[in-house]
Amino acid sequence: MKRTNGEKIFGVFNGLFMIFMIVITLYPFVHILLASVSESSQLMAHRGVLLKPLGFNLNAYQLVFKNPNIYTGFKTTLIVLVGGTVINIVLTSIGAFLLSRRDWKFSGFLMIMVMITMYISGGMIPRYLLIYETLGMKDSLWALMLPTAVSTWNLIVMRTNFQQIPQGLEEAAKIDGANDLVVLFAVVLPLSKAIIAVMVLFYGVAHWNSWFDAMLFIRDRAKFPVQLIMREILISNSTDSMQSYGDSYNGVAESIKYATIIITTVPILIVYPFIQKYFVKGVMVGAIKG
Repeated sequence: MKRTNGEKIFGVFNGLFMIFMIVITLYPFVHILLASVSESSQLMAHRGVLLKPLGFNLNAYQLVFKNPNIYTGFKTTLIVLVGGTVINIVLTSIGAFLLSRRDWKFSGFLMIMVMITMYISGGMIPRYLLIYETLGMKDSLWALMLPTAVSTWNLIVMRTNFQQIPQGLEEAAKIDGANDLVVLFAVVLPLSKAIIAVMVLFYGVAHWNSWFDAMLFIRDRAKFPVQLIMREILISNSTDSMQSYGDSYNGVAESIKYATIIITTVPILIVYPFIQKYFVKGVMVGAIKG
C-alpha cells in the first residue's frame, strides 16, 4: 500500500520520538559506566554531559572487588534471589490454580479478599512487629523471603493465564485418575512456561533490588544483601572498609560509587535477554481474559 504524506510524516516523528526515548533511557547507564572508569578528581570537577571517560582508570573496580562486604552481599542476595523466587513461584502457582477453579464456590469470595490487600495494608509498624517479634525472624534471611512470598498482582496475572487453558485438558487428566496437584504440575504448568518465565523475572528483579526489608530486619552485616551495601556507599557515603587502602582509595573515592552501581546492576541485566522472548507473550496472555 502506498503511504500518504500524513503517514510518512507520522512515521518520521514517531521514529525521532523513539530515538529520543532510547537516548534518555540509555544515557544514565552510559554516564555511570563512563564515570566509573574516570579519574575521581576530574570527575568531581566536571559539570554537564559526560560523553567519554575523564582519564581512563580501573582502580575503582579493583578496590570494590577487594571489599569483602561486596562478596558477602552477593552471597546473601543470591540465596534470597534463588530461595525467594522458588517460594514465590510455587505458592503463586498453587494460589492462582485454586482461584482459577470455576467450580469452586469459594473462589469468588477468596478473590475479593486477595484483591483487598492491594488497597489496604496493616502498615510498616505492625509488619515490623509481626516479623521481628511475633515470628522471631530477627537477623534471619527468611524475613526477606516469606513475608513477600506472594504478590497480589502477580497472583491475578497468573490466575488469568490459567483460566485460558482449555478445561478439556484438565478433564481428560482427571478421567485418567489425576488429582488436582497432578493436573497443576503435569498439565497446567507445562502449558504456562511463558507466564512462569515472566513471574521469575518479576520476582527475581524484586528480590535483587530489595534493600528496605534487610535494613529493617537484618542487623548482622555478614547477612547484608549487596543492595544494602551499595546503599551505604551511595547514600550514607560509607566506604570505611576501603579506606584502609590509603592513597589508592583517595584517588578514586568518587568513582567507587559508580563502579559499585555497575557491579551490582550488570548481573541482573544479563538475565533479561534470556527471558525477554517470553515477556510480551506471558504478560499479554496473563492480562487478557478471552
